[in-house]
Amino acid sequence: MKKKQQKIVLTGAPGTGKSTIINALEEKAYTCLHEISRDITLEAREKGTEQLFLKEPLLFSDLLLKGREEQFNHASSIDTEFVFFDRGIPDVHAYMNYIGMDYPQRFIESSKIHKYDFVFLMPPWEDIYTTDNERYETFEQSLAIHNHLLRTYNSLGYSVVEVPKGDVKKRMEYILNVINTFK
Repeated sequence: MKKKQQKIVLTGAPGTGKSTIINALEEKAYTCLHEISRDITLEAREKGTEQLFLKEPLLFSDLLLKGREEQFNHASSIDTEFVFFDRGIPDVHAYMNYIGMDYPQRFIESSKIHKYDFVFLMPPWEDIYTTDNERYETFEQSLAIHNHLLRTYNSLGYSVVEVPKGDVKKRMEYILNVINTFK
């Protein structure tokens, strides 16, 4: 009998090391689905909109929701025991809550339909925090986003596991140990 696939989200505010850990997991031959918000931002920039999330947050979030739903559904077709996601569907409405903007109920409904098996939250970490062309938030804003992410996932019934600060290898091993404890 085939084992149930485990869908695992790595989430957290900007600059907390999610993508670095995703890349390290991928190097260890784990199936990883990357963050898509940068792709949406870059595509909008090519069409003349510098920061789509800031100019049209609902449009940006709708595109992001559709892309994350596609990722989730695609993951189910991959024959692998674990699939790691760089952010999950609930991140979309957590960010909308952060900016204080209303959004359609379907954002929350999508989060209830597309369920993950594990949610790992990377805490804000000032020592590794940097900004770039797509990451414009200050560290203080990162702290607020962290709280919105935690609240959002908790409200959906997830037991959020906070990943301790440390080097990439230790953080990755921590995540894998937690997952393997529940196998």
